[in-house]
Amino acid sequence: MSQPSYAAYTPSPYPVSVIGSQFIAPYPFEAIIVINSSGDLLITDVNHKILFKVKSCNTNYHNQRVLLDVDDRPIVLMREKTWTVHNGWKVFKGDSNSDSDLIFSIKTPKIIQSKTNVHVFLGSNTSSKGTCDFKITGSWSKRSCAIYVGDSSTVIAQMHKIEPPESVGFVKDKFMVTIYPYVDYAFVVTLIAIVEAMNSSDADDDVIEEVIGSVFG
Repeated sequence: MSQPSYAAYTPSPYPVSVIGSQFIAPYPFEAIIVINSSGDLLITDVNHKILFKVKSCNTNYHNQRVLLDVDDRPIVLMREKTWTVHNGWKVFKGDSNSDSDLIFSIKTPKIIQSKTNVHVFLGSNTSSKGTCDFKITGSWSKRSCAIYVGDSSTVIAQMHKIEPPESVGFVKDKFMVTIYPYVDYAFVVTLIAIVEAMNSSDADDDVIEEVIGSVFG
């Protein structure tokens, strides 16, 4: 990973390690997220070195994504919660879906919301008040979301919109995320992959509603 030059940034006061300390860099860097036409993600550094891949592995009952390393070994499994009014996902170690391997879960605090607002709860969070450990807020459509530590103003990662190359037809979208020093970049990528899946699912639901409305209208 290359080390870009930053005039200033607001680092977390302590290392953020959620998925693994091996995914922590002592400097800020930028990762490029490429979403292809099938919905899979490819994550590279600015020199186009592959860091991760995110692939769909849906079952008959669950929407799922898996975060893979460069050798296609599973790092975490992302699984959408079912039978809940809030849009939520759980993240497990490797390719497990056992509660004993739960790393963290996320959910939207409101059933209906105009902008992205997602709360992240670590598996060890037993707060009865429902205080989140991290949150993702901003405008997903404009690719301007940021990831914060809890309800603080401390940012650990920020998204930036960039233009996809016009000559590459299989690229659905492409954007960049700035990850601050000593922050688990596998964790950041996993959060982005889940929010992308959430928004893709919502878009699919909108299309289905429009089709149904046109048929019965």
